[in-house]
Amino acid sequence: MGMQKSKSAGVYEAVREAIVTGRFSPGYKLTISTLAKEFGVSAVPVREAIRWLQAEGLVEYTHNVGAQVTHVDVSGYADALRVLALLEGMATASSAPYLNESHIDEARKLNEDMRYLVDAPVFDSANYRKLNNDFHAVLTSQCPNPRLIDLMNIEAERVSLMRRTSFEFDEQRSTSSVEQHSHLLKLMTTGATAQEIEAYARAHKLESLERSLRDAA
Repeated sequence: MGMQKSKSAGVYEAVREAIVTGRFSPGYKLTISTLAKEFGVSAVPVREAIRWLQAEGLVEYTHNVGAQVTHVDVSGYADALRVLALLEGMATASSAPYLNESHIDEARKLNEDMRYLVDAPVFDSANYRKLNNDFHAVLTSQCPNPRLIDLMNIEAERVSLMRRTSFEFDEQRSTSSVEQHSHLLKLMTTGATAQEIEAYARAHKLESLERSLRDAA
């Protein structure tokens, strides 16, 4: 039973990762026999993994079609990003006192890599998005409240899924974001209060919402 569970968990993690990163896009059909062959398991753990993903809302089952990656309802994007802005602002502020010099150096390096991408002849939005996620992960990494981080990561994943299917980073938005990252790091290293850091981190996240909604209008 334990072995079966571990196989199911392995398939679940791999398929979930493929959905979240966009390798399996909305509407992608999850064929049990194909997945079983890909992961070298029987159909049983694949079915169980798909049931878990279905319960989580990442997979939907349609009669005569079967299991497929859920089509994201982008109408909830604004609500999800507003919640994420609150959670990430809190997490950034509570993490700030515990960040050491190596954390700050890592964040600066990631932001400079983002600046390089913005200035490149061809904008690599997928790489930019990864660097952006890594940057904010460093700044929230020392948050002493694990429940807050769990909630933030769940909401960030929801936003990421919606953004990938409906919105995209562009150079103009990204240039502004890099400058805001620099200011946020300045606040975090020059004795700004937790309230100031939280407010700025929240406003930074909300600006991406305003731009996304303007672009979609």
